[in-house]
Order: sequence, then structure tokens, then C-alpha cells
Amino acid sequence: MTEPDQGLKKLIILGSTGSIGRQTLEVVQRYPERYRVLGLAARDETDILLEQVNKFGPAWVGVFSARAGQEMKQKLPAGVHLLSGMDGLCELAALPQADMVVVALSGSVGIQPTLAAIRAGKDIALANKETLVAAGDIVMEAVRRSGVNLLPVDSEHSAIFQCRAGEEKHVKHLWLTASGGPFRDFSPEQLINITPELALHHPVWKMGPKITIDSATLMNKGLEVIEAHHLFATEYERIRVVVHRESIVHSMVELVDGSFLAHMGVADMRIPIQLALSYPERLDSPGDPLDFPSLGSMHFEPVDTIRFPALDLAYQAGAAGGTMPAVMNAANEVAVELFLQGKIGFTMIAALVERVMARHAPIQGPDLEVILEADAWARQQCLELSTNIHH
Repeated sequence: MTEPDQGLKKLIILGSTGSIGRQTLEVVQRYPERYRVLGLAARDETDILLEQVNKFGPAWVGVFSARAGQEMKQKLPAGVHLLSGMDGLCELAALPQADMVVVALSGSVGIQPTLAAIRAGKDIALANKETLVAAGDIVMEAVRRSGVNLLPVDSEHSAIFQCRAGEEKHVKHLWLTASGGPFRDFSPEQLINITPELALHHPVWKMGPKITIDSATLMNKGLEVIEAHHLFATEYERIRVVVHRESIVHSMVELVDGSFLAHMGVADMRIPIQLALSYPERLDSPGDPLDFPSLGSMHFEPVDTIRFPALDLAYQAGAAGGTMPAVMNAANEVAVELFLQGKIGFTMIAALVERVMARHAPIQGPDLEVILEADAWARQQCLELSTNIHH
């Protein structure tokens, strides 16, 4: 190890060009005396990735797409190691020199690199919902066996992680808060006519396209319910969701004696990212403080699962267990992509997911290979079903 690196926490950031990846790099930039970027990886956003490489000087770079790999090869500074494809991401995630892997990839592409990192004994800062949704049993078992820390980056799970600390045996319910998305006040008729452009404007958070659409359908909250089930070993009937438009309370823990512990703060993802990197320490906030007088009031309301059926689908998938959550997640990834391409209407996203789930008999206790097969099957089914529907 070179002298200047001593005492620094060496990070691999998978998905460095996305919203969470970029904000992770902001935190690193804020604390150069604490963190060193050892490796960066992205799907195929080579321009942004090259900028990041030149700024942060990682020794390793990974790209998922073969075409992007060819492109990067020509442009990378001398001495930077390039890895590509799924094998490359897994190798990067398991680098012996790394201390922590930030998993900020979007979609089920995050599963294998996360497992590779855990098995190599790396602490994980997890911002990829799909990994736990599709393969939660396998991932959490690997975490237990390796004895690594898996720290949630999602603001909701970070909130519950903090509120549960020291109260684990007194927890009655976990409460996940949802902004309700940009269409929380739309009528069923209005929902049918939503365009991708309209759907990409979230009222509170600035996020990537996939998670923004998931927030609009409330599937995002469904994925978080399944994630919470795995992260906190909590039964589905003890996980509740409430709409909270202001996004000030990031989630709550209800205790058996009637007390509620709520985690509050401004809507700034750098705060939970920073905690995941620094835990158990806390560092000065990168965000603005919460100003209660200007806030005035906060509101809470039930989720309308008639207009937003995706949340119920996630509860059903979680209860069915086995391969069903992976199938639901894969069908949703495809349906969201079809919507963004203008090939299906907004309300067809959940409808397609429901149809794919109805065709699936879940396999219990699946290994990773079976999960990935179910994922591929669901994608194919979703595409086939989508060709038979009209807007």
C-alpha cells in the first residue's frame, strides 16, 4: 500500500455515473482525508465516467457494456485497469485492496457484483433495491456468513436502520413513508394519459429515470417493503406504508409500548450516503438543516391501492416468496422501459407486471441460477404480453 493511502477508506463505486453514484463522489470530495476512490463502474455512460476517472484517479474502471469497454480502452489514462461485462463488475467488486463497495447500479444487474463483494469480505453500502428484492434470502445469508456490514443507502431504510438501533426486540411495526409521487392527486382517467415526460418530474427527489417512474407508480415503495423485510428480518404484515407529501419524515419505527421513533431531515440523499460511508461515526452535514418554522405542517394519508396497484403487487410477491419477487421486479423493469419508449401507457406498467406474475408458479428456496432464470423468463413474458396490448 502506498503511503498517502494509509488510513483512507478505499471505495469501489458501482454505478458511479447515476444520481446516487455522483452524490457519493460529492461526499468523497468533501472528505478527501477519509476516502479514496479505488474503482468506478458504470453501464455505458463513458463520457461522464471518463470525467470522473480524470477527477478522482481510480486505479480500476469497470463498464458493463462491451461497446463501452472498447470506447474506454482508447481513452483511459495510462495505468488504469479496465474490466468489462458482468465478470468485470464482479472482479472489481471483490478487489482485495477495497474496504467498501457502494452498489448504486440500477436494476437486477447489481445482484452478482454485490454477492461477489460480500463473499470477498467487503462492507456494502447498498443503494440497489433490486438486489434484495430478487435475491434477498441469498444476499442476507451471505452477509451473515461473511460477517460484513451491509448499510442501507435508501433514505427510508437508512431511517429505519437508525431508529431501530438498540430497540430491535421492542419493534411492533416498521412504517415506510412515501411522497405519493407526482400523480397522487390524479383521477384514474388522468392516469391513463400520462406521458413519460410528465412522469420523469418527481415532486421532491431528483433521481434516475427508472426509480422516478417506480416512484410515480408506487412500485418503488413496493420494492422498499420487500427490501425492509430482508434488511430487518421483519414479516410483511409488520411493514406499513403511509403517504407523507413533504418527505420530511423519512420513515418510522413503532414500538410495542405505543412510542414511535421517526427519522426526520431535509430531502437530500447525500445525508444517508454519507452515513453509510462513515458509520458508526457521523460527519458534518452536507445538506441544509431542517427549518421547522418554515415547514409549518406535515400531512399523512393512506395509500390508494386502487389507483396505484403496484404496492399491493409487491406485498403479494413478497408473501408468495421464492422466485416471485424476482419475477415481479424483472417484469417491472421491462414494463418501465416500454413506457419510457412510449410503447405502453402509464397504467399498463402495473397491469403487465400483474399478468406476468399470474403466469408464474414460484419456486421456493431458489439458488442464484434459478433466480436469474426466473428473471430472464419474466422479461420475455413481459415483452410478449406487451405486443398484445394497445395504449
